[in-house]
Amino acid sequence: SDLGRLGRSFKIYKFRTMCLNAEAKGRQITVGNDQRITRSGFFLRKHKLDELPQLLNVIKGEMSLVGPRPEVPKYVAMCPEKTRQIVLSVPPGITDFASIEYKDENDILGSAVDPDKAYIEEILPAKLEYCVRYVQTRSLKLDFILIVKTIRKIIL
Repeated sequence: SDLGRLGRSFKIYKFRTMCLNAEAKGRQITVGNDQRITRSGFFLRKHKLDELPQLLNVIKGEMSLVGPRPEVPKYVAMCPEKTRQIVLSVPPGITDFASIEYKDENDILGSAVDPDKAYIEEILPAKLEYCVRYVQTRSLKLDFILIVKTIRKIIL
């Protein structure tokens, strides 16, 4: 389960792209051509189709279309308290600045010597900066811009 607004735990909906019990067989992050990803899962992930079921989370009020991506508790606990409070002050979203900038995160981690360390020391801090920036400047106009950029990134 992931953490949402105010640190509430919720089940994020996604199409299954990995084998059963994937977390027991590896990391909580996906790295490069992760052996746990199924053939159809590669297609779904490449085109971000695995995210579509999150529209159910939006309908249920657990998520928004735009907002900081939900994170697993392990990584939320590593965030500085002030940053965590800012990021968790709004509903998590399906897309945000970090989703656009780190669309190829799996490939980046796949080329790292220590993917967990790279995520914690490089990617997570950058994502948190994007999240804080979003929370501090959010508006309907910004949400629209991020949705358009996300669609462009998926299509192109």
